Amino acid sequence: MTPLLQVENLTKSFGDLILFRDITFSISEGQRVGLIAKNGNGKTTLLKMLSREEGCDSGKITFRKDVNMAYLPQYPAYGEDMTVLEACFKNSTRMAALIRRYEECLETEGNPGLDGILNEMDAQKAWEYERNIKEILTRLNITNHNQSIRELSGGQIKRIALANALINKPEFLILDEPTNHLDIEMTEWLENYLKDSKLTLLMVTHDRYLINSVCTDIYEIDGKTMYQYKGGYDYYLEKRQERIDAETAEIEKARNLYRKELEWMRRMPQARGHKARYREEAFYELEKTAKKTMSEAELKLKDNSTYIGSKIFEAENLCKSFGRLKILDRFSYTFSRYEKLGIVGKNGTGKSTFIKILTGKEQADSGRLDIGETVRFGYYSQEGMAFDDKMKVIDAVTNIAETIDTGNGRHMTASQFLQYFLFAPSRQHDYIYKLSGGERRRLYLCTVLMRNPNFLILDEPTNDLDIMTLRVLENYLQSFKGCLIVVSHDRYFMDKIVDHLFVFQGNGVIKDFPGNYTDYRLKCQEDEKDRKKEEKAQAKNKNTKIKTETKRKLTFAERREYESLEKEISDLETEKASLENDLCSGTLPVEELTAKSKRLVTVGGEIEAKTLRWLELAEIDEA
Repeated sequence: MTPLLQVENLTKSFGDLILFRDITFSISEGQRVGLIAKNGNGKTTLLKMLSREEGCDSGKITFRKDVNMAYLPQYPAYGEDMTVLEACFKNSTRMAALIRRYEECLETEGNPGLDGILNEMDAQKAWEYERNIKEILTRLNITNHNQSIRELSGGQIKRIALANALINKPEFLILDEPTNHLDIEMTEWLENYLKDSKLTLLMVTHDRYLINSVCTDIYEIDGKTMYQYKGGYDYYLEKRQERIDAETAEIEKARNLYRKELEWMRRMPQARGHKARYREEAFYELEKTAKKTMSEAELKLKDNSTYIGSKIFEAENLCKSFGRLKILDRFSYTFSRYEKLGIVGKNGTGKSTFIKILTGKEQADSGRLDIGETVRFGYYSQEGMAFDDKMKVIDAVTNIAETIDTGNGRHMTASQFLQYFLFAPSRQHDYIYKLSGGERRRLYLCTVLMRNPNFLILDEPTNDLDIMTLRVLENYLQSFKGCLIVVSHDRYFMDKIVDHLFVFQGNGVIKDFPGNYTDYRLKCQEDEKDRKKEEKAQAKNKNTKIKTETKRKLTFAERREYESLEKEISDLETEKASLENDLCSGTLPVEELTAKSKRLVTVGGEIEAKTLRWLELAEIDEA
């Protein structure tokens, strides 16, 4: 079978920075690939190259002829004058464009041209397609179709771009961090959507549950080379470690041999011309291997937080609203030492506002906060930190501190601290404007932690961080000797870090759940099963009660009603069939079309009500 995508000997660099060299890979129909690499190693650049937004230095990219491809960029942009609906259907297929015209017509006064659109919808059999599009928009909470793009946040625009990519029902879908700015329910819906679809996928994401659930293959860019693994994230971790162990052993073996060969090369330099040329050439190849350094950075960042006293802080009767939107409603809580709290909830329920109130960046409408004297906050916000782009990476850190106190009289230099966060010494002297979005977030995280906070508040820390950085951060947080609050949609991250959850349910309702996110979801699923079981039991009891009550004969009036209902239901069924034929004819003017549509709904309701009554009387008659 011809691959949908074939990449051959692809090389990309920016100045003297080589992202990857001579990488070759292919993606076949139905394959779902997760692309993993450290930030700055070229993940986003590669996706841009595949979507023709970025050129390559050398190599070849070939898509199968006429393949329908959609691309979700990491930071999508639309014209400010566009509406939400226009953005959702930008670059749409013929079918999607028809649905857009239909939606615009329905939202325009008088519904101009509706007859023609309905006829075209029937001819194209577009109604199932329209239902699919409405599900996508609803699931991504895109409801105000006429709103201007200029009024939206970056997160809202990202969701619109995701809808735009899915609406076109592509054969080949390329996604760059699709879960950024999605709440957990949206992420789980997207996971099921991708898993159940037949599309081919290439995806960059830090969501390890999503990778494990959806992806059939993992491609990794490491050391300017592409490695391929058949399987999900857990399999990738296992095989990657085997590769690293084998490469480490090879390097160590090469270094031992290199020392011997170096002595040979240094002996009798005047006789160099008489030495076997093949041995000299082999020496230089050996030297390349021996001088390799493994890029793997499984370094454990030591917890160097300052002492925190027994009194942390207390929140008492906090209230906060924005107009009719209630965020906090007499919220009270006392934080304890070493507490690790996760915050989850839909977008717009007030999670970030709650964090800002705790840190004093936003004022509550009423209530009291009492903060302990030893508390030293470290706050990592969604907005990030504004860096001077002309400053070097190392300078951004040394401006805070030249050395970091790690406790017990030990210190770490700013450069050593940066290495823990995967900034190689050579990278530390690059200017900040050269950093990728993920590297800037990593540097921001570094500046927060190096201040030795004892109360960490992390608002969406996983957005734009690569998986390697997340593993370093997770190791640090698991041993953190202080208080921690994490707002995150990353289920894997939350499961590893937190002890309990605040579940923001909207309208100021906050539930405290004892356990991690997976525990919470299992409990929700059990509650849903119990609810359905209870509804089923209630319906059964109701039917039993009806049967018990109906062990009698029909009265004269009920007998006449029973007989007349049969004719009434028959007449209504005939009218319903006639209405449906008229609506499908395509010849009705708009006013009559609207009237008959309304009548069809009314007739359907009458049939249902009369049928239920007929069944009740029939049971009595048969008793």
